[in-house]
Amino acid sequence: MQALIGTGVALVTPFKSDFSVDTEALKNIVNFSIENGIEYLVVMGTTAENATLSAEEKELVINTVVEVNNGRLPLILGVGGNNTLQVVNELKTRDFSAFDAILSVSPYYNKPTQEGIYQHFKAIAEASPIPVVLYNVPGRTSSNMLPSTVLRLANDFSNIVGIKEAAGDLVQAMKIIQHKPKDFLVISGDDMIALPMVLAGGAGVISVIGQGFPKEFSEMIRLGLNKKVDAAFEIQYKIADSIDMIFEQGNPAGIKEIFKTLKLAENVVRLPLVPVDEALSERIQHFVKNF
Repeated sequence: MQALIGTGVALVTPFKSDFSVDTEALKNIVNFSIENGIEYLVVMGTTAENATLSAEEKELVINTVVEVNNGRLPLILGVGGNNTLQVVNELKTRDFSAFDAILSVSPYYNKPTQEGIYQHFKAIAEASPIPVVLYNVPGRTSSNMLPSTVLRLANDFSNIVGIKEAAGDLVQAMKIIQHKPKDFLVISGDDMIALPMVLAGGAGVISVIGQGFPKEFSEMIRLGLNKKVDAAFEIQYKIADSIDMIFEQGNPAGIKEIFKTLKLAENVVRLPLVPVDEALSERIQHFVKNF
């Protein structure tokens, strides 16, 4: 999956002040990302607030992104959950003609064993008509997909092509990189350690901050992939404070504040999320205006 090397962005779902989906703002954000060098787009990830979207709203977001992208970049669709049969049913019934792969999160809340995680993704791999990228994010799922489980899946199913590894553990990522099949992609799910993961042999990142500073962040990852270490870290340290800020009071409230400052979208999130407070808003605005 050469198409998924480099920087992908986990797109937000912009809302209007009345909390309805703002499709015009979404189009602006997609174009902003594409025009500034992002390699691919991820639709319906956690950053999209998909947990608070209705089925109709999800289709509206998906269709809007497909339409505005117009085949320019590869697309990944988030298709995951903690009800394996429901995920499998979606895989068997949805039209994936516009998408290059799915991103499927490890089951949350149920807290399955490693064998349960393996069997969940086995069912997904057997049902999916397009390649599968695993998603490990223990901070949200309350269970860590261990390297041994990831490697077992990577070796057993040729259509499981990579993992978005967001445990925030560089050593864990390196264990997967060390033992993975040749073409299996280890993609960072943490913006702050994306560059170190790339330098260790990772394939890139699925980023949140990348849609706020797409030109600089995607260039940083390309430099890392080409082992131009000093130039890459120069950008890393220029951007680093903004990464801390956008996650300080939760995602995507932070990145939406950047979009508000860039006049691309309003900073409106749906409950139980709330916008960043005034003090953080001022710090983010100051950073963007002086970047």
